[in-house]
Amino acid sequence: MTGWDLLAGAFLGTGTLLIAITALGMLRLPDIYNRMNAVAKAASLGLIMILLGVLVLIPSPRTAVVIVLAILLQMITAPVGGYALARAAYRSGTPMAPESRFDALATGTPPDAVESRPGSSPPP
Repeated sequence: MTGWDLLAGAFLGTGTLLIAITALGMLRLPDIYNRMNAVAKAASLGLIMILLGVLVLIPSPRTAVVIVLAILLQMITAPVGGYALARAAYRSGTPMAPESRFDALATGTPPDAVESRPGSSPPP
């Protein structure tokens, strides 16, 4: 086994682990908004890691072009798709989990602006 095989295995294993963590998050997280976040972040990074593992295993210019395009499209479309689905869920009235502390869309104020002030707490 060469060093390249070990590197490819590390990429593939890490990507598989991230996708498995995403699947666990889909089962364990309390509401659609948290689940969307898990899918948009961890599954995207997992797919990118798997694609990099394939690039290491099959190094050719054609493979590199296809994989770089796939990674760029994944980085552009996954966050936008996750945002659009979460926004659609919010607009359709899907309730938030009781553990959620702040609803930025209801107040019109970004959560960072409220929580960054000293002594402030999120509205109930």
